[in-house]
Amino acid sequence: MLLAAVTAAAQSTPDWRKVGGPAVELSLASPATGPVDQVWFTASGALVVRTHSGKFFQTQDFDTWTPVADVSNAAPPAIAPAARIPEAGASVVDSPGSTGRIYALGRHLYRSEDNGRTWENLTAYKSGDVIGGGQRSLAVSPTDPDQLVVANNFGVWRSMDGGTSWAGLNQSLPNLPVSRILTIASGSAGTRIAAAGLGALELPPGASFWQPADAVAADPEAVLRKRFAPVVGAPLTAVAQTGRTVYAGSADGRIWYSIDDGETFRETPLPAGAGPVERIFVDPVEPRVALAALGGNGPHVLRTTQYGNFWDVLDGNLPEAPAYAVTADRTAGAIYVATAKGVYIGRADLENASTPSVSWADLTTSLPSAPATDVRLDPAGLQLDIALDGYGIYAAAAPHRLGSLRLVNGGDFSVRPAAPGSLVGVVGGRVDSATGAGLAYPVLSASDSQSQLQVPFDAQGPNVSLALRTAAGTITRDLPILPVSPTIVVGQDGVAMLWDAGTGLPVDFQNPAHAGGRIQVWATGLGRVRPDWPAGLPAPSENPPEVAAEVNASLDGTPLEVTRATLVPGYVGFYLVEIQLPLAVNTGFSALSISAGGQESNRVQLPLEP
Repeated sequence: MLLAAVTAAAQSTPDWRKVGGPAVELSLASPATGPVDQVWFTASGALVVRTHSGKFFQTQDFDTWTPVADVSNAAPPAIAPAARIPEAGASVVDSPGSTGRIYALGRHLYRSEDNGRTWENLTAYKSGDVIGGGQRSLAVSPTDPDQLVVANNFGVWRSMDGGTSWAGLNQSLPNLPVSRILTIASGSAGTRIAAAGLGALELPPGASFWQPADAVAADPEAVLRKRFAPVVGAPLTAVAQTGRTVYAGSADGRIWYSIDDGETFRETPLPAGAGPVERIFVDPVEPRVALAALGGNGPHVLRTTQYGNFWDVLDGNLPEAPAYAVTADRTAGAIYVATAKGVYIGRADLENASTPSVSWADLTTSLPSAPATDVRLDPAGLQLDIALDGYGIYAAAAPHRLGSLRLVNGGDFSVRPAAPGSLVGVVGGRVDSATGAGLAYPVLSASDSQSQLQVPFDAQGPNVSLALRTAAGTITRDLPILPVSPTIVVGQDGVAMLWDAGTGLPVDFQNPAHAGGRIQVWATGLGRVRPDWPAGLPAPSENPPEVAAEVNASLDGTPLEVTRATLVPGYVGFYLVEIQLPLAVNTGFSALSISAGGQESNRVQLPLEP
């Protein structure tokens, strides 16, 4: 029965959702991304870039990017003579069609109108750089000499006024060099990743851009590698620990284990041809069970059920490609491996050293073609997160859990309790109807991978046994219910549902909120309303019911004025909280939260401008 369930899951494509984007907020002119080596205009006026990883992308509208084939035959920039250079090591390039105008690329970008006798710095600001350092390539528009595009260590940047002001072109450029998922979002902490050249990054809940994070706090494995390398006597590339059991691996294809909290290690024998140990998974309950992901050309997935005393190969029909990460659900026998050719799911006995016979299925056929650098299951084994080089993080309900229904908060996919009137997500399958404590819970939407319910306004907790009718029969799940459980709604892309009350436009990095303005926050879980309203019915467009509980809001901990709190007209299960912003705000992102009846919501990022 288990094999059939896993096989069926492997044959379906997960419903992936994007977690954040490929851009990072580094307090530059605009969000940044990974390094770009070259940029140029085509004869048709399109802009082409070559990223540091060797990928080519093209844009016609300077907003959306499309992968293109290798166009490395682009003409190199013309080298220009200069009377002098503005900084040591700077390279000088010509400006086509401009007499005397040349540019120099170094840490900053410079322009000279007199062949290099004098220079103007176009990118410096105080002691920093408005677009980041390390200028690598410059393109001047063939139709407008004041339109400049620069590629550097932090992406692609454009100026329309000869370098006086700059804006990034990185928001949708797939160039985030993510190498590891450090931690999965939990509570008030966001997802944390490691990105080459950018360090540790965090995506705060509800944000769309990554932000720098404390590297030590963000990467617990790095702490373990540093701690155990002197004991092992070799540089370590992978470490995993459960209790007092530790596994450690190295770039030269060796694995050690310890059962005394790393006081002593023993090297374990590996199959012939073992390559670099990229990642180790150790079961959190049974530390005798571990998996290893190997790079190189030899075996790629190894299993032990005996504390590393014996490892066998689980490659099966896995494509010949380096494996960068592995994770598993031991009780289900489900294994996920991230490789240079995508993420695969397979099944093997993780309890006993049985003869391995693993059939792998690709889970990333619907995603961009890119190496998968990491894969992780959340602690409950219900959500799968993967990292695609350049494209960032994607998440989905763990495929091996399809048919094993799980209830989540419909506002932010967390496990916070529900409340009367709130939305509830059912992850793992289609629900035809739902009842609990004699009340019907309307089914608002349903698919083979997830469904959405609304809690009746007269439901009472603290716990309801919810009967979910499915094609496979009735399944019972416990649903915690509080009088209020406020949640700011976060979309599938991880961005909070915030609106400008004056214009009706969504509030995001392109349309930030302004000092003295009003914003509307879409929420769920604010509890009962006045007058009473039936579940499953859209709120009226005129005089929508008001929230009965006292609703408050805060920005970075400072209280804000709430001007109204009602159901969202025309929608089911959504509440509208309108907030007056202060007359003075700082440019950038601030943490916004609401509360109802003294219970605080999740915190989301609000982009602001004075």
